[in-house]
Amino acid sequence: MSPVEKTTILLIFVVGVLAPLLAHLAPKLRLPVIVLEIALGIVVGPQVLHWGEVGPVIQGFGRFGLAFLFFLAGFEINFNSIRGRPLRLAIQGWVLSLGLALLLGRLLMMTGFVISDLVTSVALTTTALGVLMPILKDEGSRETRFGAFAVATATMGEFGPIVMISLLLTTRDGGGFAALSYMALFTLIVIVAAFLAARLRPPALIEFLRKKMNSSSALPLRASILILLILVTLTREFGLESILGAVAAGVVISLASEGESRVVLHQKFEGIGYGFFIPIFFIGSGMKYDLNALISSGTSMLRLPVFLLLFLVVRGLPVLLYRKDLPRRDLLPMALLSATALPLVMAITQIGVETNRMRPENAAALVGAGMISVFLFPAIALWLRHRKTISKAEDGSSGNNLDVKGIGA
Repeated sequence: MSPVEKTTILLIFVVGVLAPLLAHLAPKLRLPVIVLEIALGIVVGPQVLHWGEVGPVIQGFGRFGLAFLFFLAGFEINFNSIRGRPLRLAIQGWVLSLGLALLLGRLLMMTGFVISDLVTSVALTTTALGVLMPILKDEGSRETRFGAFAVATATMGEFGPIVMISLLLTTRDGGGFAALSYMALFTLIVIVAAFLAARLRPPALIEFLRKKMNSSSALPLRASILILLILVTLTREFGLESILGAVAAGVVISLASEGESRVVLHQKFEGIGYGFFIPIFFIGSGMKYDLNALISSGTSMLRLPVFLLLFLVVRGLPVLLYRKDLPRRDLLPMALLSATALPLVMAITQIGVETNRMRPENAAALVGAGMISVFLFPAIALWLRHRKTISKAEDGSSGNNLDVKGIGA
């Protein structure tokens, strides 16, 4: 490890402590910690203050941080709450988003705005599940009817693009057919693992793991990380996107966990992820962010609001499918949450630039639009819902915090 990288690691953890402190000191601004981490990473990185730069070690930790972010997202999905109609509408909505994105992407490519309509289109269909889950949890909406539809929509907004990346943007020899074959094989492996995790629970083994949960060996935690590494390695060996393996690992571990042990395990995962690996990914991404490509000209700067609007159009319009299932007042908040995108956008744009399918200025503009979406869209959505709840309370009527039971039909 070079002396510069050693200094950069220290700098990353300084930023990692500073970002949540700044968010706490300005509660009215509702500054998302991850946006602050990326922004501070840009400031201390090579393009502004030149205090640090990302080397191979930090890049490796950052990749694992991205994997852990999606692992946590997979672990936190409550399939009982989103199955049935929420999931069906989420699938229909994402397919509609993909159609809109492909149409708009083709128009952008015909005008010379983008190089590849496919890469841009996939980026526009994403939703930041890992960002929205804690927001919905803190706001108390995750276990409500609105929360069930929001989580289902966000789940498809991550799973759909991940599959598209693995199938269409793979570099494995053999092209799409080989990718499809490996995807089918990986899906079969995950289904078998999920079935065994959910059904095969010998009492003696469960009791043994429970006793080891808080011991110095932390065996359940080590076994979970081993499963994460195995599935991520499998996806990479198959030429698929490693994020797919991370999400699958989270789902498998979630199905294998229950009761108090699940709560304790989740706390440990969050401690490792948000306390160490995930901040390295976001801060390191800020350091690598190509700010010069974005501000090099007025034309480049104009790309950012264009992509921000496209996020809202592509992911927001399909929310009209929910008009019979949610009150009209919840449609705009749902559209805003659905259009919140960042982690996958960063991964997709990196693939696009590395494969010469995306210009650096478009990658910078897409990531910048993603940062603004995380900063603005959830805050506006929660403000709208809070305002409507207060208005209905003043009218003496109930809000929309309904039990999720009964929506699976």
